[in-house]
Amino acid sequence: MSVIHPSAIVAPGATIGEGARIGPWCTIGPEVVIGDGAELVSHVVVDGRTRIGPGARLWPFATVGLPPQDLKYKGEPTETEVGARTQVREHVTIHRGTVTGSGVTRVGADCLLMAVVHVAHDCDIGDGVIVANNVVMGGHVHIGDGAVIGGAAALHQFVRIGRGAMIGGVSGVEADVIPFGTVIGNRARLTGLNVIGLKRRGVDRARMHMLRAAFRRVFFGDQVFAERVAAVRAEYGGEPLVAEMLAFVEAPSKRGLIRSARSADADEAS
Repeated sequence: MSVIHPSAIVAPGATIGEGARIGPWCTIGPEVVIGDGAELVSHVVVDGRTRIGPGARLWPFATVGLPPQDLKYKGEPTETEVGARTQVREHVTIHRGTVTGSGVTRVGADCLLMAVVHVAHDCDIGDGVIVANNVVMGGHVHIGDGAVIGGAAALHQFVRIGRGAMIGGVSGVEADVIPFGTVIGNRARLTGLNVIGLKRRGVDRARMHMLRAAFRRVFFGDQVFAERVAAVRAEYGGEPLVAEMLAFVEAPSKRGLIRSARSADADEAS
């Protein structure tokens, strides 16, 4: 059975799952669904059409599902989702979606959002993502599975962060980051591949060498960028990780693609 502290305010209509624990001074809105075994430690506010996954844990002063910081928002019934076993630490804010976006703000399963992270409206965060303290996201940011976002990074609205990418601390990310890429800087530049993340995913040495060769040719070759992409596809396109990188590079983007400083300068010169 669920355990609800006497000081908590749970609105009629809210659904509290089996074994869930609602701590002191929490506030839960009427359309909220709290999954089995989830825990709201204390002083947590969950509102709107929000679903908290099984086993998730929300720490003091986190707020989930409140209206977005968007002046166009007029109270439409949009949604928020937090996946199973995800930890939402102190003072994290996760705002609901908007009708001008996807209508849903989504955080995947098995994520860790450290203290004072802001997840803006219509963001879509994959599974197993780690977001360090004080990271801020604009609206509509997409983060792929297993990415790591360093502390105090700022992600511009509509930016895409590829699967397994790593964002250095205090980086300003204003364009897309390729899968397994590593970026860092006040205006972030691509510095290499997330080799540690690849090893943790069991990528063997042969595949790592192939991905690294493809990466270097795409971002540091002598031809213009489109020709380099085509050449890499012809030579390495059968390798799934390379194919994933190339698909990301060529997908529609509202923010463009983060390059290394050297490759960006070379492309501008050509």
